[in-house]
Amino acid sequence: MSFPNSESDLLGLKRVARLLLLIWSVSVAGIIVGVDAKKCSGEHWVDIWGSMPQLVEPGNLPSVPYNGTASVFQNATLRQTVYITQTASTIRLQFSNAFGGSDLAITSATVALPATVNGSSGTGSSAIQPSTLQTITFSGQRSFIVPPGALVFSDPLSFSVRAQSVLAVTVYLATGQAGHAITGHPGSRTTSFMGPGDLTSSPDLSSSSPDVQRTDHWYFLSTIEAWLPAASSALAIIGDSITDGRGSTTNANNRWPDQLLSLLTQKSPTTISIINQAAGGNRLLADGLGPSALSRLDRDVIAHSAISYCLVFIGVNDLGTSALGPDLVKTADRVVSGYDQIVTRLHRAGIAAWGATITPMSGPGQAYSDPERERQRQRVNAWVRDSGRFDAVVDFDKAVRGGNGENQTQLDPRYDSGDYLHLNPEGYRVMAGAVDLALFERFRGKGMNKIVRKVRSTGEREQMRANEK
Repeated sequence: MSFPNSESDLLGLKRVARLLLLIWSVSVAGIIVGVDAKKCSGEHWVDIWGSMPQLVEPGNLPSVPYNGTASVFQNATLRQTVYITQTASTIRLQFSNAFGGSDLAITSATVALPATVNGSSGTGSSAIQPSTLQTITFSGQRSFIVPPGALVFSDPLSFSVRAQSVLAVTVYLATGQAGHAITGHPGSRTTSFMGPGDLTSSPDLSSSSPDVQRTDHWYFLSTIEAWLPAASSALAIIGDSITDGRGSTTNANNRWPDQLLSLLTQKSPTTISIINQAAGGNRLLADGLGPSALSRLDRDVIAHSAISYCLVFIGVNDLGTSALGPDLVKTADRVVSGYDQIVTRLHRAGIAAWGATITPMSGPGQAYSDPERERQRQRVNAWVRDSGRFDAVVDFDKAVRGGNGENQTQLDPRYDSGDYLHLNPEGYRVMAGAVDLALFERFRGKGMNKIVRKVRSTGEREQMRANEK
């Protein structure tokens, strides 16, 4: 290797370096613009259902015989139903082993439309429509071993689903999963069924064996994606039990995100998916029932497909479980800082960041009820409303708190499920109505446009500098 031995050689090298930098900048801009143009004229993968993966607590594991001394779901079939949020004709499924202590060996899996019973939507059904049954494959194989901490996507499947319809997913594990650390979502508010042997093609698990059991939990299944036009995108919601649907009706799909989907589809055929990434007991700052929102943001939002918007509605468990006194004030300060960090990270990924005010948590016998906790809730909510840090604010507190002549530190009695913290289906309807549907159009395409403009401006600056030499 030779080094420059004169001032003219050094100047020449500098010019070459500037030229290479300019070429690189223009090339990157071209790549991003090209990707954006392709996206605008083509199709892409979009989440159309999702649930937050978490470690299944011992009390939410299946019962014997599906929970043995050495493994879970050995020689067992699991049938689950999920509520789809966009219409599509090509889908793929994601199974998660994020918290598994051993390999998750999926032996076989199928999808089908559920059979309706007494006019039901099919949610929580043990039966399927046999004519719709299709086998799922993974990298061309019927079986797949998912290592601990990993996930697996199925191959794309030509299968038609509609927004606000239900899909049945059936999985068989021949060897089960060793140990008792498995991944799932206990707060499904949806009934699943377990049966012995390979029943992935069974028309009805309930009638296939006297040993079939039912449980109101989901296991392993974490996301469903669809191949959709570029105009389609998704809203991810980071939340706790209020978003997860505590107080809603099992198998009725009347959580507030479900009712928001209903509002979107009433307006017109929606191009927006609603992805519920909430879990009961979840906190912003600390792990507990699932990882903290700050630690799971990349996994549950940023890494997902076509997330254009994220609504941050979490913090009540942070304020409700903190020690009183100076620690509570510090917790409230940290909640605000945590929101700020989430906004920064979402913007870095080109995702619009919306914030929601924390709903009331005071009432007789409610563990979170304390005047000091209420003061900190009000202080956090004032920051959400007034700081201008979020791109938009959804004022759930204002929508569901007591009205004139009522205690406004408490939920409106009409919306209270009975514990002064979680709402009933009518309260969740009011929460859904508090989301301004115009926000979806207002922030459409915001992220990629910013990235393209930034790269273009970088290239233009380098061109100007080169011209000056």
